[in-house]
Amino acid sequence: MKLSVENFLTPLQQQDVICAIKLAELQTSGEIRLHIENNCPDEDVLDRAAHIFAELDMHETKLRNGVLFYVAVEEHLFAILGDMGINCCVDECFWEDAKELVLGFFQRGEYTKGLVEGIAMAGEKLKEHFPYQKDDVNELSDDISFGN
Repeated sequence: MKLSVENFLTPLQQQDVICAIKLAELQTSGEIRLHIENNCPDEDVLDRAAHIFAELDMHETKLRNGVLFYVAVEEHLFAILGDMGINCCVDECFWEDAKELVLGFFQRGEYTKGLVEGIAMAGEKLKEHFPYQKDDVNELSDDISFGN
């Protein structure tokens, strides 16, 4: 069966990913989003992720500590993009290491597990640099966004 937005994650698997986002965000002021679409209309997956990042207003967080997980299902493209607040705190290789972790699961068809593990890894790094504050507000939706 050909992968598409409609069958990439079942409704139950979507809930597992949303729960992973909520769990990660309980320990940080950072924000994590997942965007899934069939095709990446830009030449470069990071350019597309940056476009979606802006479209979802992820650059509007108070501490600029949003993280986007981007999947183009049919083209088998994946990217993780962090905002400037978190990017200036992590090692150069952190996002690449997180991406490789997720892709290892993807290669075995374990899409939910890969996303959950990658989100947990990003959440731990966000917690390290942007710990949860008792007056923290959830600045962005935890729901998965979908494109074309």
